[in-house]
Amino acid sequence: MSAATQNVTQNTIIETIAADMDAVNAVIRRRLHSEVSLVNQIAEYIISAGGKRIRPVLVLLVANAYSYRGTAHHELAAVVEFIHTATLLHDDVVDESSLRRGRATANALFGNAASVLVGDFLYSRSFQMMVGLNNMRVMQILSDATNVIAEGEVLQLLNMHDPDVNQERYLQVIRSKTAKLFEAAAELGALVAGADDTQIAAAGEYGRSLGTAFQLIDDVLDYAGDASEIGKNVGDDLREGKPTLPLIYLMENGTPAQRELVRSCIENGDEQHFDAILAAITSSGALDYTREQAVIAARRASDAIADLPDSVYKQSLLQLAHFSVHRNH
Repeated sequence: MSAATQNVTQNTIIETIAADMDAVNAVIRRRLHSEVSLVNQIAEYIISAGGKRIRPVLVLLVANAYSYRGTAHHELAAVVEFIHTATLLHDDVVDESSLRRGRATANALFGNAASVLVGDFLYSRSFQMMVGLNNMRVMQILSDATNVIAEGEVLQLLNMHDPDVNQERYLQVIRSKTAKLFEAAAELGALVAGADDTQIAAAGEYGRSLGTAFQLIDDVLDYAGDASEIGKNVGDDLREGKPTLPLIYLMENGTPAQRELVRSCIENGDEQHFDAILAAITSSGALDYTREQAVIAARRASDAIADLPDSVYKQSLLQLAHFSVHRNH
């Protein structure tokens, strides 16, 4: 999918819920406010960086697909975005990242301590907001999600610099660290609209599979992407010693020399051999394999909402699943 086509797809999806997104952005601005100026400064910096806002979009699309006509989904979409933003602030500190969405990370500009603490502020503000909705099921979904995400972060930390991580262990990290908030966002959209348990579960499956597809394509783009398009440094995963699916595939299917190179690079976080690794994962079919797994996940997402009544919102959800695997950023 060309960059122009991708932009059209994104714009079409956003246009479907343009008024809702405006309302969500208004909630975000209002709820970001703090009497502490540094909190405002860092929170504003990270939120204004934009991004695809996929998680709040999911809340809105699913709620509308079930014909919701209230305003609670705006608050829920903002909550989900705050939780996601808090994880980004913490992730960048843990990963020692210097670039995100094409800009310097908050930790690079303001320091690690400030980034961690403002991440904590966003987490706690999100819980204040969900309490205000006075819905125990909402609390359950979001508290469970944040706990699983934290476990996923620790699992990823345990996997760092470990060349013996297999596909099952890695996919567990994706399900916990990335897909869980996608799942929660979709479930919340269905829940607030009054969907039944079966429908909420189907929405959750859609979100979980969509999140998996997104992360797998991110894994591909870390090797085959363009830094100016993906908004971060290509090769970051290798530098951080992260055994993502392309490397795991190469470890399982490459030549002895390739496996030894991958082992050394993962153990040492060695990006000096990035070109050699890229050549190996390309020639071995590791990138193609990872893309195929993403396509399977995206297809599972689309299948999960097959029973959803046809509407412009359902079509946008199907477009989103397609976009998740046919993108370059």
